[in-house]
Amino acid sequence: MSKIYYKSLEEVELIRESSLLVSKTLAEVAKVIKAGITTNELDKLAYEFISDHGAIPAFLNYNGFPYSLCISPNEQVVHGFPSKYVIQEGDLISVDCGVIKNNYFGDSAYTFSIGEVDAEKQKLIEVTKRCLELGIEKAVVGMRTGDIGFAVQQYAEANGFGVVRELVGHGVGIKLHEKPEVPNYGKRGSGPKLEEGMVIAIEPMVNAGVAGINFHSDGWTVTSKDNKPSAHFEHTIAIKKGKADVLSTFSIIEEVLQQKK
Repeated sequence: MSKIYYKSLEEVELIRESSLLVSKTLAEVAKVIKAGITTNELDKLAYEFISDHGAIPAFLNYNGFPYSLCISPNEQVVHGFPSKYVIQEGDLISVDCGVIKNNYFGDSAYTFSIGEVDAEKQKLIEVTKRCLELGIEKAVVGMRTGDIGFAVQQYAEANGFGVVRELVGHGVGIKLHEKPEVPNYGKRGSGPKLEEGMVIAIEPMVNAGVAGINFHSDGWTVTSKDNKPSAHFEHTIAIKKGKADVLSTFSIIEEVLQQKK
């Protein structure tokens, strides 16, 4: 069984640097994402931006994944392949990004709404983002992974949405996926105890309909079982006493989106 890697303060700062580059990459995506652009174009932009900043796209060639971004429109939950798909008005587009800089990993995801989206999609985005915030509130020394999962699950289900079970958050920093697993469901007081030096990615994946998913034959793409839309938000977090230290940020992404309005 693989162990949990505990990070020094210096390592946390290096992971922060990588995580902020992920956030900046997602902000670059935010600048150009709109109806009429292909998801391939977004992937190319991200590859160039990450490379220009002295880093490597963490997803590219990870277990054979052939792209720099996972881009998942509408009913795709995660791990969608960038393609010739032309983004449409009313789409939800989940973009997941990771980088390796100075040998340390950062990981974050953001779901973009394209133009005017319907009320269900709007609520799904707001609820999923709030699930992430509630999970982060529990990501402190002395809590357990089950406390994070319980907070996410309770809020999503109270709003009538399904929480994906088969895919989970994870430790991150020295590798892209480390121990412990951080499910988006669970019982309070269960799972590994959170301690100083742990760095985790919390990433609620919430479906507008049922929690169930389908895995596709490409070995990567995951869609909701009932083909209803799905949303995905993710931050990289260092566990501290009292309050989590969020190493990635959405503020620069949302600044860009605000300016585009």
